[in-house]
Amino acid sequence: MCQECRVGTNVFAEAFFSALCAAGMPEAPSQFSVTPWYQGVSCSALAKIDALIKVFDQVTERASWRAGVCASAPEIARSTRPEVCFFSAWDFHLPPGQPDVPHLIEFNDNGSGSLLAGIINHIFFENAGIIKDIESPVSIVTLGEHVAAMVEREAKGFFRGRPDGILVVLDDADSLERGKFYRELVLLQELLASRGWKVAISAPSGLLWDGKHLLCRGREVSFVVNRSTDFFFKSEMLSPLRAAYLQGRTYVAPNPFTYATRSDKRLLEYLSRPDWDGELGIQTGEREVLSSLVPETWLLRQENIEELARRKENLVFKPVHGFASQGVLNSAQVGRSRLKRLLRGGKGYVAQRRVPKSRLRVDGSGTTSLWTDLRVWSYRGARYLMSGRASICPDTVNLKPPGGWIPTFAMKGDMHQTPA
Repeated sequence: MCQECRVGTNVFAEAFFSALCAAGMPEAPSQFSVTPWYQGVSCSALAKIDALIKVFDQVTERASWRAGVCASAPEIARSTRPEVCFFSAWDFHLPPGQPDVPHLIEFNDNGSGSLLAGIINHIFFENAGIIKDIESPVSIVTLGEHVAAMVEREAKGFFRGRPDGILVVLDDADSLERGKFYRELVLLQELLASRGWKVAISAPSGLLWDGKHLLCRGREVSFVVNRSTDFFFKSEMLSPLRAAYLQGRTYVAPNPFTYATRSDKRLLEYLSRPDWDGELGIQTGEREVLSSLVPETWLLRQENIEELARRKENLVFKPVHGFASQGVLNSAQVGRSRLKRLLRGGKGYVAQRRVPKSRLRVDGSGTTSLWTDLRVWSYRGARYLMSGRASICPDTVNLKPPGGWIPTFAMKGDMHQTPA
């Protein structure tokens, strides 16, 4: 840790949290947990991440991949859609002893936190003093311009210009009432409204289908930024959105097609292992990148229960359609009987080879540690932002202070950083 900065001190933390609030964040750390430390990511690790993102886009846009993975998807997910998700997020672990080898833990197309992460990185960098070995992050203004440009590009591709109807930021009612990321939705609304978009934030109950148009509060909806976790629009509450989506005249991202071809956790099995490469069209060079960075993953099936139970100490079990770490089971929580019950109950699960997180020592004595992951956002194959979460527990995402979302920066040269 550079001696010229005040990172981690009480004085710095107080000033840092106050500046975050002034910049539009929820109050930290009481309402949104942020840690007053930072992590750095080496150029080597970022180069591998960039290569993986490029390969992922190549593979998932291929007709053979889409046909193969959609064959078992719900009917609503089988029709090709043109939308490209602009909040695509990748979660990595950089294990101890291998800080230059990122391991993809999961991917999702409605990754929360990008606008807040941009604020956190920028405010930290501005307030920390001199940290010689990190690259300056994207500014809040530049990130806002980039997000607005992505939305404009999607509108141009779908409508050939900005549509007449309103843009709705859609999220589940519970998230709007009690979610940690509601303030981010407001920031997105303000950002787009300042550029002339007509924007509303709504729960599914605020939508109406009149037989021809999707409406929100009496206004026609053209563009939906979807944060709902009902990935295949199954609930009756989402029937208006489902009808509009099937009609094909309303932009919706993410949507059932993008979820089935990119975000469904069962896809990690195909990405991590070569067994289906011929059928899915994954090429030799692509396989080398995927196998080196995606931990081996297995969909829970009757025929592999015994093997997965035997190997459980080295595995993490995740619900196929889970989110925000809900339903994740560690080795102490599973055995043959529980795996069989999960399978009988129709709860799809994957087992993924466990990859430990980086350890971050956050006081001079080394007695207090946090375990960090890395989140990267990309659009059309290009990384544009990164952040991370620092947990007080090594095997779960527990963001209670001193943990929280952690400022994250690229390191200059080919260095990595673990403060002591």
